[in-house]
Amino acid sequence: MHLAYPAVLSALLFCTGLYGVLARRNAILVLMSVELMLNAVNLNLVAFDVWLSKAAQETLHSGQALTLFTIAIAAAEIGIGLAIVLAVYRNRGTSDIDRLRDTAEGHETDGPDSDALPAGSADGAGKAEATA
Repeated sequence: MHLAYPAVLSALLFCTGLYGVLARRNAILVLMSVELMLNAVNLNLVAFDVWLSKAAQETLHSGQALTLFTIAIAAAEIGIGLAIVLAVYRNRGTSDIDRLRDTAEGHETDGPDSDALPAGSADGAGKAEATA
């Protein structure tokens, strides 16, 4: 088999995963897209390892060993990522990434003038005018 077939398939998988990361709003789907990208990298590692081992007549297979490490890291990453997403969902009630961007507690935005103080609370001037 030629090296071009797995390389093209890997590029398609990686582009699909990249689109999923950039376009999706749900955190679970973003994690799945990251896994798709990691699997594309694993496919490239194994394909180039087989191709290079045929050319060099060596049996080290370092690409396949690196793929096993990548799979182990990906499994740990998805476990921790899902735990974080579940904790955020329990606290906030949503896993929508756009709604989770504002992570400051107690920060409420009423509109474009939300940083301005109300008219009656500036240095007690409103209270002094009301009593006079």
